Amino acid sequence: MSFESQLKNFLQDCEKLIVLGVGNELKCDDGVGPFIINKLKEENIENKNLLFINAETVPENFTGKIRKENPTHLIIVDACLMDKTPGDMEIINRYEFANIGISTHSMSLSFFVRYLEKDTEFGIIFVGIEPESMDYDENLSENVEKAACEFIEILKGIIL
Repeated sequence: MSFESQLKNFLQDCEKLIVLGVGNELKCDDGVGPFIINKLKEENIENKNLLFINAETVPENFTGKIRKENPTHLIIVDACLMDKTPGDMEIINRYEFANIGISTHSMSLSFFVRYLEKDTEFGIIFVGIEPESMDYDENLSENVEKAACEFIEILKGIIL
């Protein structure tokens, strides 16, 4: 099943969506999550049923906000070490994600997801994008930026 089909299936009965970007904008491709959130916010498509959060490297600081917003669906986007080609995107559901350490922030994100699962009934997926470089640089590599823009277009096509 294609990435777009998987995302459509996940969002099929979505009433309220939060997209949470995670990563360090100073470490090249690790900043892909915040990059995506910033681009989505620039498009002014947020509404009461759609929220974009740039969690940077501290997603745990947003657990209260996420619970308060009471979404039906949560998408976490981050750079993800999957032994794939730089820029490859993959959707990992919350059950797979909690058991495998694939994110560049695997321990804190696994804990974060487990914490959110307590007493909540919303769907959670993780969108991982394979990084090319994690060196100190404020710009994404070409392949990762292209993947980020593709993700944005796919998401907009589904939710708008």
